[in-house]
Amino acid sequence: MLARGDVDIFLFSVGTSASRELVPHAVEGGAVAVDKSSAYRLEPGIPLVVPEVNPARALEHAGILANPNCCTIPLTCVLKPLHDAAGLVRVRVATYQSASGAGAQSMERLRNEPQAEHDLRMDWDFDGEEFDEESKLRAETQKIMELPELPIQATCVRVPVMVGHAEAVWIETEDDLTPEQARELLAAAPSVRLEEFPSPGKAAGIDEVLVGRIRRDPTVEHGLALFLASDNLRKGAALNAIQIAELVLRRERAAA
Repeated sequence: MLARGDVDIFLFSVGTSASRELVPHAVEGGAVAVDKSSAYRLEPGIPLVVPEVNPARALEHAGILANPNCCTIPLTCVLKPLHDAAGLVRVRVATYQSASGAGAQSMERLRNEPQAEHDLRMDWDFDGEEFDEESKLRAETQKIMELPELPIQATCVRVPVMVGHAEAVWIETEDDLTPEQARELLAAAPSVRLEEFPSPGKAAGIDEVLVGRIRRDPTVEHGLALFLASDNLRKGAALNAIQIAELVLRRERAAA
């Protein structure tokens, strides 16, 4: 068992197998664990939290809180205000994920790879129909948004960029939502910043999710298309974990 000592919260980012082994010991020792791996994200009863989207869930934990996938976090930050205003009917997303999302070895490989050899990669587990990254993005978004039946179709690829994930998103809503209304909603949304042409380079070192290219999708009745980018090492990983921890500590201090 991990001795709690003076530690109230452990932030785990050690991979799925290590988290499954270590997180229960931390909780048994009396601490709260915020885990970044996929070990607990879809476990019933364990909150999967994006503080701008479902902060109340962070206060319902039994010792473990899960930190979502680095593409799910920025996606839900953008979807939440649009859903609250017009209701989501369907979401389609294509992700363009940087090398850093696969870890330090992937980044080192990209550094040492001749530019002529740069190409798209799909380095996730494949079940014959889709990659596990695609199914995780769908299931995690449904859980965080509390829309278990929401149709979500994802296509994920790894691009030769060092840091920063980008996503092309097409949404269909119950009520009509103009691009102008969507921009107003997103401009007021927490951790979201409007940018005419978002890109990983512009998002590097920035805590907010950049969103732009907001326009009509004429292929459906109430459709919008948009593009977002974020620093996946910030609002995709470390920053989200810290924000979750702050929610928990704020409640504990208020209770004291």
